[in-house]
Amino acid sequence: MAKNKVKDIMTKKVITVTPKTKVKEAVGLMVKNEVSGLPVVDDDGKVIGLLTEADLLAARTTQNVESAMSKRVYKASPDDSIKSVSDTLKKQKIKRVPVVDKKGKLVGVVSRRDVLAAKL
Repeated sequence: MAKNKVKDIMTKKVITVTPKTKVKEAVGLMVKNEVSGLPVVDDDGKVIGLLTEADLLAARTTQNVESAMSKRVYKASPDDSIKSVSDTLKKQKIKRVPVVDKKGKLVGVVSRRDVLAAKL
Protein backbone atom coordinates (compact mmCIF):
# COMPACT_ATOMS: atom_id res chain seq x y z
CA MET A 1 0.00 0.00 0.00
CA ALA A 2 1.43 3.35 -1.04
CA LYS A 3 1.89 5.95 1.66
CA ASN A 4 0.55 9.23 0.39
CA LYS A 5 -1.30 10.82 3.31
CA VAL A 6 0.07 12.46 6.44
CA LYS A 7 -1.79 9.93 8.63
CA ASP A 8 0.24 7.14 6.98
CA ILE A 9 3.59 8.51 8.15
CA MET A 10 2.97 10.73 11.18
CA THR A 11 4.29 9.94 14.63
CA LYS A 12 1.22 9.38 16.78
CA LYS A 13 2.84 9.24 20.21
CA VAL A 14 3.92 12.83 20.69
CA ILE A 15 5.62 14.39 23.69
CA THR A 16 4.07 17.76 24.46
CA VAL A 17 4.43 20.61 26.91
CA THR A 18 2.02 23.27 28.15
CA PRO A 19 2.56 27.04 28.21
CA LYS A 20 3.23 26.84 31.96
CA THR A 21 5.93 24.13 31.68
CA LYS A 22 9.31 25.48 32.78
CA VAL A 23 11.95 25.75 30.07
CA LYS A 24 14.32 23.59 32.13
CA GLU A 25 11.76 20.75 32.15
CA ALA A 26 11.21 21.11 28.38
CA VAL A 27 14.97 20.89 27.76
CA GLY A 28 15.05 17.71 29.83
CA LEU A 29 12.19 16.19 27.81
CA MET A 30 13.92 17.00 24.51
CA VAL A 31 17.25 15.55 25.59
CA LYS A 32 15.76 12.43 27.19
CA ASN A 33 13.50 11.65 24.22
CA GLU A 34 16.02 12.73 21.54
CA VAL A 35 13.64 15.15 19.83
CA SER A 36 14.39 18.65 18.57
CA GLY A 37 10.95 20.18 19.03
CA LEU A 38 7.83 19.90 21.16
CA PRO A 39 4.27 20.99 20.38
CA VAL A 40 2.82 23.30 23.02
CA VAL A 41 -0.80 22.41 23.79
CA ASP A 42 -3.52 24.01 25.89
CA ASP A 43 -5.78 22.21 28.38
CA ASP A 44 -7.97 20.96 25.50
CA GLY A 45 -5.03 19.43 23.61
CA LYS A 46 -5.08 22.16 20.96
CA VAL A 47 -1.74 23.24 19.49
CA ILE A 48 -0.96 26.84 20.44
CA GLY A 49 2.77 26.90 19.76
CA LEU A 50 5.93 25.00 19.03
CA LEU A 51 9.08 24.85 21.12
CA THR A 52 12.30 24.17 19.22
CA GLU A 53 15.94 23.79 20.14
CA ALA A 54 16.56 27.24 18.65
CA ASP A 55 13.86 28.73 20.91
CA LEU A 56 15.48 27.10 23.93
CA LEU A 57 18.96 28.37 23.13
CA ALA A 58 17.67 31.91 23.68
CA ALA A 59 15.55 31.13 26.77
CA ARG A 60 16.35 31.23 30.47
CA THR A 61 15.71 27.91 32.22
CA THR A 62 13.47 29.60 34.78
CA GLN A 63 11.09 30.94 32.12
CA ASN A 64 7.81 29.32 31.22
CA VAL A 65 7.57 27.73 27.78
CA GLU A 66 4.95 30.32 26.83
CA SER A 67 7.58 33.08 26.74
CA ALA A 68 10.03 31.02 24.65
CA MET A 69 7.78 29.16 22.17
CA SER A 70 7.17 30.05 18.55
CA LYS A 71 3.55 31.14 18.23
CA ARG A 72 3.38 30.90 14.46
CA VAL A 73 2.74 27.24 13.80
CA TYR A 74 2.18 25.58 10.44
CA LYS A 75 -0.19 22.65 10.91
CA ALA A 76 -1.32 19.71 8.81
CA SER A 77 -4.42 17.55 8.68
CA PRO A 78 -4.20 13.73 8.79
CA ASP A 79 -5.67 13.67 5.27
CA ASP A 80 -3.21 16.15 3.75
CA SER A 81 -0.88 14.74 1.12
CA ILE A 82 2.72 13.99 2.04
CA LYS A 83 3.75 16.22 -0.85
CA SER A 84 1.90 19.24 0.56
CA VAL A 85 3.57 18.78 3.96
CA SER A 86 6.94 18.28 2.29
CA ASP A 87 6.42 21.52 0.38
CA THR A 88 5.55 23.36 3.62
CA LEU A 89 8.64 21.99 5.39
CA LYS A 90 10.86 23.15 2.52
CA LYS A 91 9.22 26.52 1.87
CA GLN A 92 9.04 27.54 5.54
CA LYS A 93 12.45 26.01 6.41
CA ILE A 94 10.98 24.12 9.37
CA LYS A 95 11.68 20.62 10.67
CA ARG A 96 8.28 19.41 11.82
CA VAL A 97 4.56 20.08 11.48
CA PRO A 98 1.98 19.23 14.13
CA VAL A 99 -0.95 17.22 12.77
CA VAL A 100 -4.33 18.32 14.11
CA ASP A 101 -7.91 17.13 13.77
CA LYS A 102 -10.80 19.34 12.66
CA LYS A 103 -11.05 20.84 16.16
CA GLY A 104 -7.35 21.75 16.25
CA LYS A 105 -6.47 18.95 18.67
CA LEU A 106 -3.03 17.37 18.29
CA VAL A 107 -3.12 13.86 16.78
CA GLY A 108 0.49 13.54 15.60
CA VAL A 109 3.62 15.16 14.18
CA VAL A 110 5.29 14.83 10.78
CA SER A 111 9.00 15.58 10.58
CA ARG A 112 11.41 15.89 7.68
CA ARG A 113 12.69 12.42 8.58
CA ASP A 114 9.15 10.95 8.35
CA VAL A 115 8.77 12.44 4.86
CA LEU A 116 12.16 11.09 3.79
CA ALA A 117 11.38 7.61 5.17
CA ALA A 118 8.16 7.57 3.11
CA LYS A 119 10.29 7.86 -0.03
CA LEU A 120 12.07 4.55 0.68
